[in-house]
Amino acid sequence: MILHVVPLDEWSAAPGRPYAPRSLAAEGFVHCSADGLSALAVADAHYREVPGPLLVLCVEESALTAEVRWEGPGEVLFPHVYGPVERAAVTAVLEVRRDAAGRAVELTPWL
Repeated sequence: MILHVVPLDEWSAAPGRPYAPRSLAAEGFVHCSADGLSALAVADAHYREVPGPLLVLCVEESALTAEVRWEGPGEVLFPHVYGPVERAAVTAVLEVRRDAAGRAVELTPWL
């Protein structure tokens, strides 16, 4: 299972099609995280100022048709999906709970 942080409005933008965030066009892959703590760190570092609900997609790596490569600087590796994420590969959706300062503090089931 790999995780991807996404604002609700981006996830909801094209409901009938595979998910293809801006990073796929710009960098050639979809950024993901290996676990919940890493996803929270990504949410806190890159999405603190983003308004509205922030989600974490739980993606079953084996259900993707795109290649997944574990890459990164040094010894810390992150999963990168080199193609769109099929919605059927998303097995659960969590919400990032933030504190009053916008810091990501926990992941909870999204309704």
